[in-house]
Amino acid sequence: MQLLAQQLVNGVALGSIYALFAVGFALILAKMGILNVAHGTFATGGALASYWLVFEHGFSFWVALAVGVVFAGALGVLADLVAFEPLRRRNAGVFAPIIASIGVWIVLLTLAEAFAGPSAVSYPAGSVPSEPLRFAGLIVLPAQVISLVALVVVVTAVHLLLTRTRFGAAVRAVAVDTRSATIVGVNSRNVLIAVAFMAAAIAGLAGVLGALSDNNVSATIGEALLLKGFAAVVVGGYGDIRGAALVGVAIGVLEVMSSQYISSGFRDAITFGVLLVVLVLRPQGLFGERQLVRA
Repeated sequence: MQLLAQQLVNGVALGSIYALFAVGFALILAKMGILNVAHGTFATGGALASYWLVFEHGFSFWVALAVGVVFAGALGVLADLVAFEPLRRRNAGVFAPIIASIGVWIVLLTLAEAFAGPSAVSYPAGSVPSEPLRFAGLIVLPAQVISLVALVVVVTAVHLLLTRTRFGAAVRAVAVDTRSATIVGVNSRNVLIAVAFMAAAIAGLAGVLGALSDNNVSATIGEALLLKGFAAVVVGGYGDIRGAALVGVAIGVLEVMSSQYISSGFRDAITFGVLLVVLVLRPQGLFGERQLVRA
């Protein structure tokens, strides 16, 4: 029973990182209508920036975390201004932004590989929180606590921002019809830039916490998160932030339990097999509406 509880803790902690990434992915997909396959590189950028500040300049981890999150958000804004904004102005349709995001993904991934090198690295000893906590016979790492707390704070803040503020109303209006939102006085361009920053910054936070959890920093951190985040968004329900977060946590628990009680070699197959069954039974996702509504 204690082993089950320990693995449940590990699964929830891993799933919290997937869920954080999924929240950012859900934002950009639902509110901007872009399937941005470059989203994983924003997580990589945040992780690499935080590591560089800690390793090269001796910054505290917390300062490096904040800078990494802001850097990832800036990457998201840059990608939007360079690749997506011109396409929106030209009403380029659905597929052109996907192709553009593939281009952004390849460019940023190549730059990350050139910066990070071929080998994974670790944070310097003593530079990050690592002393395990013991509670009721369970071992909980600081990274696990930080990931879970970050998820709760981010999901709550984003949900309240989108549902209880004028900015959230503007985001929903732009998501439904950019032109109509502009007519009623919403600065659509500023709203989209803010959403791009927020979504990429959350991805950057997931990247930093993923690196902290594994103590492993490489150019492929975001690639590992991309597939899990996309699955969480689709199964959770298109545009439902809380649904994406819950499914992200569930994916982490499924992975850990599959590795422990079945086989680590079948971990991904079992996880995505379960998700496939869920989608077959409920195509709109667990928390989605039967009709797609971008609002």
